Amino acid sequence: MSKMRDVRLPADLCAEVEKKFGNVFGSLEEFLVFVLRDCSRDGVASDQAEEKLVEERLRELGYL
Repeated sequence: MSKMRDVRLPADLCAEVEKKFGNVFGSLEEFLVFVLRDCSRDGVASDQAEEKLVEERLRELGYL
């Protein structure tokens, strides 16, 4: 298993993500691992439409 790192996030943002995606992911950590892996894979956001979609989603989640 990989080494783990701690990340500090706003509590209200965490609560909102847990509320919105809790039925899909078992925990906030699972959701974040999924999102970070998806964002780091080769070719992600390669075309402008996909890049815009990712940007809008990050804005909705409060990251931008």
